[in-house]
Amino acid sequence: MSGSTVDERRGRGGNGHGDGGDHEEHRSRWPFVAAIGTGALYFGAALTFLAASAGVLPSVVGLSLVGLGAVGIVAGLAGWVYEGFLAGYWDHRVSPARQRAYRTTTILFLLTDVATFGAGFVYYFFVRAGAWPPSDLPHLLGSLVLVNTGLLVASSVTLHFAHTSLEAGKRRRFLGLLGATLALGVTFVGGQLLEYYEFVVEGGFTLTSGVFWSGFYGLTGLHGFHVLVGVVFIGVVFARALRGQYDAERDTSVATASLYWHFVDAVWLFLVAVLYVGATV
Repeated sequence: MSGSTVDERRGRGGNGHGDGGDHEEHRSRWPFVAAIGTGALYFGAALTFLAASAGVLPSVVGLSLVGLGAVGIVAGLAGWVYEGFLAGYWDHRVSPARQRAYRTTTILFLLTDVATFGAGFVYYFFVRAGAWPPSDLPHLLGSLVLVNTGLLVASSVTLHFAHTSLEAGKRRRFLGLLGATLALGVTFVGGQLLEYYEFVVEGGFTLTSGVFWSGFYGLTGLHGFHVLVGVVFIGVVFARALRGQYDAERDTSVATASLYWHFVDAVWLFLVAVLYVGATV
């Protein structure tokens, strides 16, 4: 076997992590596991909500599907994160064409996610077209939501400049800004939980308090779940960054995580305009 053939099999660096990885095919079952889990959770939640609306106890089938769906989502995301970020596949220095393919795939995934949020907003718009406003609607646009919005917008800014710092070879700035993004994301999740506490515990507004609140908690809860997933992604990227696994030519997972995070940020701005501002107009 010639030396060039060995290099082709191991990668140009001869260590199994070079350009040779670009010729490998990679398929994963985990996105399908997460998708099936999501579908089961949504279907089970719908059955449970319909049972509650009819004044009967939630069905065992509905609650079981919610539980199994949640397990499927967690398992799918965990396997996906491990396989895509931790198992070494992303360590390969792939070609620019393959990097563009990864980014394009991420964009296509986000476009499908638009449909998920779109369904929730369509429901809210139908509700909004009816009798308005609800008589017990509290003041939604308070200081807390403004702080949360500022945190999320700031996190997109720090993540953007973290990526540009990586491309410029400024490792310390990259790590600092990426760590700041992670901290801002965690703080936003805490702010959402605090807002839920104020509405549910102090205000007495729950998911069954009316059609507005079902839409409110449905949309903000869906978005909060996306933020939580994004925090996990950025946390994994940050852990890898501390190990020195990124540079200007090996930044695909940084770029894809950034696309996801900026999408979540844009959805939040639209959600604030529609729910928090629009509810009082």
